[in-house]
Amino acid sequence: MRIATWNVNSIRTRYGRVVDWLVRNDVDVLAMQEIKCRPDQFPIEAFEQAGYQLEIHGLNQWNGVAFASRHEMTDVSRGFEGMPGFGKPIKGQEEVQGEGPNGLPLEARALGVTVGDLRLWSLYVPNGRGLDDPHLEYKLRWLEALRGNAEAWLAEDPELPLALMGDWNIAPLDGDMGDPSFVVGQSTHVSPVERAMFESFAPVVEDVVRPIAPEGYTFWDYKAGRFPKNEGMRIDFIMGSRAFADVVTGASIDRDERKGDAPSDHVPVVCDVDPTLLSDTFEDEYDRPMVF
Repeated sequence: MRIATWNVNSIRTRYGRVVDWLVRNDVDVLAMQEIKCRPDQFPIEAFEQAGYQLEIHGLNQWNGVAFASRHEMTDVSRGFEGMPGFGKPIKGQEEVQGEGPNGLPLEARALGVTVGDLRLWSLYVPNGRGLDDPHLEYKLRWLEALRGNAEAWLAEDPELPLALMGDWNIAPLDGDMGDPSFVVGQSTHVSPVERAMFESFAPVVEDVVRPIAPEGYTFWDYKAGRFPKNEGMRIDFIMGSRAFADVVTGASIDRDERKGDAPSDHVPVVCDVDPTLLSDTFEDEYDRPMVF
């Protein structure tokens, strides 16, 4: 079974690329970030024609997360407990948007689904913007709430195959930052507090891609010819619980998706899991062969 995450940077602009990639790579479940649209604006038909069902969480032309899956998705969660808000309410979306515990409006940054035995989250972690920007404090509080929830989920079910997937907006190791406009220790994404927050997830979830694909960036800015010069960042991750990591059989970063016409500035991050370790009912629901 193939699972992936991809910050698509506007699904309405790139749905043709995304659907083509899904089919071409035989992907079962894709977590998407920065869809930049409401559910009624999402190009649903293209995905359904390719055999995918969707769960979508978007409020306006910013942020937004979604899942495309060949398999049934249940236990859908839009946001997690204690997730802080930021900014101003979106006109016309106030009732749907809601408020975080800090009294500020929630953004569409987290979507959880269950697929078979797997509990999967599509996450678009706040950027942080600058070391003296309130958005950095928001980012840290957001991640702290996420970690607390993940700890609680696994305390309740230590054998839960949980994956926190998406754009984390942190380059945790020096080798993960190749963009010269970011200075390690002095810029967002590579500041000590952000890296410490990322590291604090280590007892809860682990990077299931790096052990198999240790090299490679997942993001290159459109500006200054960053991609041809390979001045990128590794900021997109699949972070899995021990039970999830134990069923991973392969992983990759699809660098080639940064090429061609109108690419996203991010590329897909992929892992394969062994379906024989999932429930019998999940395997029996689909009689097509699983591809690895």
